[in-house]
Amino acid sequence: MSLVHETTPARWRRSTRCASNACVEVARVTGDAISVRDTEDIATRLAFGLGEWHDFVRDVKDGRFDVH
Repeated sequence: MSLVHETTPARWRRSTRCASNACVEVARVTGDAISVRDTEDIATRLAFGLGEWHDFVRDVKDGRFDVH
């Protein structure tokens, strides 16, 4: 993961459950990178390699980050 400032336009996506501007958006910024940003601070973005991103999504789906 790293902080990035892309210069190319990205197609940002957010959850359909996001009803306000306090959301997280995700975009594929290159063939092998995913960028994540907070809608309240769109200038700051985190970048993940595809492998890191797939591992993160798998862990979320598996409940690894659930708070009990």
